[in-house]
Amino acid sequence: MQKNKKLIIVGAGETAEIACEYFTYDSEFKVECFAVHKKYNDKKNFCSLPVENFEEIEKKYSIEDYYVFVAIASDKLNRVRASLYLEAKNKGYKIATYVSSKSFIWRNAKVGENCFIFENNTIQSNVEIGNNVTLWSGNHIGHRTKIKDNCFISSHVVISGFCEIGENTFMGVNSCVADNIKIAKDNFIAMGAVVTKNTEENSIYKGSPAARREVEALNYFVNKK
Repeated sequence: MQKNKKLIIVGAGETAEIACEYFTYDSEFKVECFAVHKKYNDKKNFCSLPVENFEEIEKKYSIEDYYVFVAIASDKLNRVRASLYLEAKNKGYKIATYVSSKSFIWRNAKVGENCFIFENNTIQSNVEIGNNVTLWSGNHIGHRTKIKDNCFISSHVVISGFCEIGENTFMGVNSCVADNIKIAKDNFIAMGAVVTKNTEENSIYKGSPAARREVEALNYFVNKK
């Protein structure tokens, strides 16, 4: 595959290393460097490439010539990844998306910016995936479902048809959602949860059928010290 686009990966952890591997061996992008905020930049090189200060990145890597991909996991219910994505956008960079060649994306599905779609995902007809969404390996996204911005869908999740997954939601391994269900924003859907009813904002759901826990998701994942 011809490498005709230059890429900066934001991050220098496990997700960034995985992103470098996937972009290098299964995309048209050539990874040129990593970038992290100066106060966290404690290494000169990562994966044999330079690590730059994100605050100053445009001084060496022009916004006209480079794409950016933010490779951060679901920290603070996806807030960290969302903040860095917006920071890169505000700098004026074009934002890359990775879609595995080993995933199945129907022709009229829509996928936004800064998405990380791993192998063996099935994305059916008229699905809409927003910006800054991660789909780890082996998920099923049913027809006409909408996944909104900043979500993280882990592995072997089944989302049935005509569903809506609200902003910033995390869905754990082997969780599933019945047809026509709306997951509200800022939800944490635990591993193995079976969601059969619409959910409330800022909530944690566990079990089968999934039940709401008393603790608020934002207090637990975002505001805790």
